[in-house]
Amino acid sequence: MPALYTVLLYLLTPFVLLRLLWRSRELADYRRRWGERFGFVEGAPGGVAVWVHAVSVGESLAALPLIRELVARHGERQIWVTTTTPTGSARVIAALGDSVRHSYAPYDLPGAVSRFLQRAQPRQVVVMETELWPNLFRQLGARHIPLIVANARLSPRSMRGYSKVRGFAARTLAHARIAAQSPADAARFKQLGAERVEVMGNIKFDLAVPEAQLAGGAELRQRIGPRAVWIAASTHEGEEEAALRAHAELRTQRPDALLILVPRHPQRFDAAARSIERASLNYVRRSRNEDPAQAAVLLGDSMGEIFLYYAAADVAFVGGSLVPVGGHNVLEPAAIGLPVIFGPHMHNFLPARDLLIERDAAIQIEGEAALAPTLQRLLADAALRARMGEAGRLAITANRGALQRLLDML
Repeated sequence: MPALYTVLLYLLTPFVLLRLLWRSRELADYRRRWGERFGFVEGAPGGVAVWVHAVSVGESLAALPLIRELVARHGERQIWVTTTTPTGSARVIAALGDSVRHSYAPYDLPGAVSRFLQRAQPRQVVVMETELWPNLFRQLGARHIPLIVANARLSPRSMRGYSKVRGFAARTLAHARIAAQSPADAARFKQLGAERVEVMGNIKFDLAVPEAQLAGGAELRQRIGPRAVWIAASTHEGEEEAALRAHAELRTQRPDALLILVPRHPQRFDAAARSIERASLNYVRRSRNEDPAQAAVLLGDSMGEIFLYYAAADVAFVGGSLVPVGGHNVLEPAAIGLPVIFGPHMHNFLPARDLLIERDAAIQIEGEAALAPTLQRLLADAALRARMGEAGRLAITANRGALQRLLDML
């Protein structure tokens, strides 16, 4: 099985590169820095203390508190951070600058992995969430480099897929220590054959809310004025249109309501703008610093300002959940006291979903048709919003501590 996996990966590599070219039509960064994806990175004399791998923007943001603590412990340039996507790369560079070494992660090809490890020379490796790479894990074991899968989660859907190659999965996990988000995640990893599994909790509860963004959100809200404001955050294709239809319905009852629309990926900013235009709603763009006072929609076409947008809103809908993406981080709006709405597709955030629903801090809707009525109910009841917001804040506070437990393990 390992040999077959590697052969298939080599055969697929040209198509992976073609996909990068295809995606670069919308985001040019996809056709840059290809050498890094094959392990051609600038070496680190003497190696680094820890290599942290976080795939995309969500994992990168979740890993930031961990990375900052590791930098404080080991010193600047002693932590190597890799990502897979340009948006994740941009967030790492913006948040951490030169305090860390950064590159794209090598593809899971034996030569690329070996080349990267020879140049980075990490003394320890942390892989975030569900990135299970057989060749990388095998080479780390052969080199006796400790490996932790941190904030590890394994959805029932992913479990069913891995179960078809259970023996291969068990060999992949043989060298790894699993720091699972929940008992259910831990149980699924054990079913796959992982032997060293501990429940650490979710480090996303330990998120640091940037005070500067909260202040910026308060200033933005002053510019918006005393209106009903809701945010559709981290939206994917199809969800911008759903949010706009819900907003048009909401405005039949609240003509002054404002929607803050924040697509998940920057390559969707212009597509979202075109969707707003087709909906015949007047809008402004954050990137142009246009006055939102009279707008029906504020397009959040900037990166790294999600808490600013949340701080300006009364209610948050979190995307990736009306379409089968699996949801996004619903803990962020809850952390600052917003009532949260999300759709039926939350398989990547099941523990967070269950916690917020159990604490009456969130509402899960079955589909687009329920979005506008749910918004109407929440925006009409300030006391309900306050109760839900406080319940969310308390839930976040009560579940902190995973970051310290993970640092202790490291």
